[in-house]
Amino acid sequence: MAEIYISLGSNINRQHYIEQGLHALTDVFGPLTLSSLFESEAVGFAGKAFYNMVAGVSTEFTLTEVAAILREIEFAHGRNQDAKKFSPRTLDLDLLLYDDIIADSPAQIPRDEISKNAFVLCPLAEVAGHLAHPIIGQCYDKLWQQYDKSQQKLKTVAFIWPKK
Repeated sequence: MAEIYISLGSNINRQHYIEQGLHALTDVFGPLTLSSLFESEAVGFAGKAFYNMVAGVSTEFTLTEVAAILREIEFAHGRNQDAKKFSPRTLDLDLLLYDDIIADSPAQIPRDEISKNAFVLCPLAEVAGHLAHPIIGQCYDKLWQQYDKSQQKLKTVAFIWPKK
């Protein structure tokens, strides 16, 4: 079983698409370990604020299979197949970690933005703080403690999952 961590993000009908993403991930992978839900400003473009969180789960799917599953879920929930990198999203699912594998294909693992964006690093530190980044060599808790929090502001959003 591989331990994987997935970043979820949305800035279009945010609550709805985060919940739909969690339903879809649970349907495929089973029970998830979830971070808090955060609101953050769009990075790289002028747009509405995003909701972001990280989900962790154990899986028998290969890295290639996980990458394909995440794309299918995004497309099933309104993601445009030719969407630009810095643009609004109904649902954005990024595979952050697949065990301690380092890869460029079929996805960049570990994802480069882990150490660059608060909306990825903070929730990852919540659910996998004890793990060490396979390239940097530091635990995610330590990376978050050292992160310049003045650059990107996060606000915790009240969120209960699963919905009753």
